[in-house]
Amino acid sequence: MGKYFGTDGFRGEANIQLTVDHAFQVGRYVGWYYGREHKAKIVIGKDTRRSSYMFEYALVAGLTASGADAYLLHVTTTPSVSYVVRTEDFDCGIMISASHNPFYDNGIKLLNGNGQKIEAEVEARIEAYLDGRLEKLPYATREDIGRTVDFASGRNRYIGYLISVPSCDFKNVKVGLDCSNGSSSAIAKSVFDALRAKTYVINNEPDGTNINRNCGSTHIEVLQKYVVDNGLDIGFAYDGDADRCIAVDHKGNIIDGDKILYVCGKFLKSQGKLKGNTVVTTVMSNMGLYKAFERDGINYEQTAVGDKYVAENMMEHNYSLGGEQSGHIIFSRHAATGDGILTSLMIMEACIEQKATLCDLAKEMKVYPQILRNVRVADKKTARENPAVMKAVEEAARALGTDGRILVRESGTEPLIRVMVEAGTEDICAQHVNHVVQAMESEGLIVKE
Repeated sequence: MGKYFGTDGFRGEANIQLTVDHAFQVGRYVGWYYGREHKAKIVIGKDTRRSSYMFEYALVAGLTASGADAYLLHVTTTPSVSYVVRTEDFDCGIMISASHNPFYDNGIKLLNGNGQKIEAEVEARIEAYLDGRLEKLPYATREDIGRTVDFASGRNRYIGYLISVPSCDFKNVKVGLDCSNGSSSAIAKSVFDALRAKTYVINNEPDGTNINRNCGSTHIEVLQKYVVDNGLDIGFAYDGDADRCIAVDHKGNIIDGDKILYVCGKFLKSQGKLKGNTVVTTVMSNMGLYKAFERDGINYEQTAVGDKYVAENMMEHNYSLGGEQSGHIIFSRHAATGDGILTSLMIMEACIEQKATLCDLAKEMKVYPQILRNVRVADKKTARENPAVMKAVEEAARALGTDGRILVRESGTEPLIRVMVEAGTEDICAQHVNHVVQAMESEGLIVKE
């Protein structure tokens, strides 16, 4: 991770860590970098945060000042930007979003010409420019100044593509959608309606400040209640930019990313479409997922946390399915990045083609008790490498042995240390999590909120 760019772009509180000046400068460098040998074409999408409009205009100003043409998708999802980049001959895509973070945060995600997260080398060059370590860039003049193009048609083509993906329709299936007052508000319902589902939608009235507020994939309890209360067959919750999906079955059970990987992995294998007979996961996936894969003869690989790393592994080995417990799921046949709406379509197809409920398909994976605690710290590296903390982690690992595991890692997007323990019971998990957190507290590493 760099000074500005983490695992999911340049993210921070709007006009505090991520300012309008930063956005202008990112636009300046990106426009120049991709326009060295030809007229650069950059496509931009944004979520529903109040500050997204401010950052959009700043990026456009920077891009066009460097001579690039900026194409505006307006409010749309991160995966739609990825789709448009790779199918419409753009040099680069930019998504303005802080994903699941609160409305006052925002972020700039950069995608390369393949629709994947931009190379670390390019991020490093942008950071050097932001810090004034590179030469000043020339301004475009006269006819070389870039233009701005309304490109809402690109978003519409993405909607059409999603509708074309499932091999069956969803006639008479009662589907609940929690759009998190975010990007999916503009897209999800129309897709499910076109596929003939009976669509019930909540949290699809964004006002600039209500994105992710007590709704969406990070507040799944809202959708759980809605599905049960309204007698729906299934439900899907997205995050702010709709690159992740968490599902709910008809009984209100949560189907997280691990269970989605299991259901979809097993289905793809049955169809002969699971390339390499392998699913790519991260170190945060539940032990229960691996036990289920082993039982069903499916191989798996583990990467560092972040869909960026999952995507890299999948591309390197030509795998067809990978993802994270958080609901970032990548189906490489259809997309280059996590896509929440696409994920919900693939789950629907797995259920309908197998004539089974999501509850029945997912219950074959037994989840190990897991406790994850996010600890706010002043400095992530200092906290993680503190000798007393490392000793506590080692003690927990020894005690758990092969019957569980402990993982302590830095958040890629927030000033947090994540302490996760899996074991046979929740009490055992809590015991070891508390042991590590107490070590952090005794060393004065925790920032009180």
